[in-house]
Amino acid sequence: MATDTSAADRSARSSLRVFLVALGVALGAFVLGNLLVLAVALVLGLFGLSLLSDPSLQILISTVMLQGVGFGGAALLYLRYRGRGLSFLRARVPTLRDVGWVVGGFVALLGLLALATAVLSTLGIQSARNQVVELGNQDPTVFLLLVPLSFLLVGPGEELLFRGLVQGTLAEAFHPTRAIVLASAIFAVVHYTSLAGSGKFAYLGIVFVLALVLGAVYELTDNLVVPALIHGAYNAIQFGAAYLAATGGL
Repeated sequence: MATDTSAADRSARSSLRVFLVALGVALGAFVLGNLLVLAVALVLGLFGLSLLSDPSLQILISTVMLQGVGFGGAALLYLRYRGRGLSFLRARVPTLRDVGWVVGGFVALLGLLALATAVLSTLGIQSARNQVVELGNQDPTVFLLLVPLSFLLVGPGEELLFRGLVQGTLAEAFHPTRAIVLASAIFAVVHYTSLAGSGKFAYLGIVFVLALVLGAVYELTDNLVVPALIHGAYNAIQFGAAYLAATGGL
């Protein structure tokens, strides 16, 4: 009995350690990306360029430095530190079956978003807004710029970090279902700092549910490219609609 208890304690400590490592990777990548954004902003300031006065430049620099260089750099550093190759990320050229998953996952995300929006509206709960929306309201070009960036950097960068690294690391100590839930929770929490207005927890709840879909698709397809494409398409369609709405196209 004592041996069983000791083994259970070791297993619990090991699982906790893996969770803290995964959380640390996510937070570390986020901090690294933001420090890079700050560094670029300071350099541009030396040449008389201010990110605060140019929303399009601000979103371009922040996306490239955060989701691109920050998340990508953190991924490479983590894999090298652990002696893992790129195969750990489980990414490959999509098959026809994968394309079907992309379409299905994309439709599922839009459907869940519509359902969540309807439920919140019925309950009289207002959801917070991402600060990107505030920038887009100042300059609608921001929304237009984010359409290609969603496919090129946002979707791939965030899926690389949260599904490839975080969920992949958690799966080494937890059942796949638990790994998906924990990774989705970390994904949602990290978005807190990007929100403006009241209803932040309602927004995070939606993000968490959508992340569950992305995590499940990654686990079922065993291909990181699939959730990256779903994520990119989901963001792109929203930014495209926001641009049309802001410019009177809708």
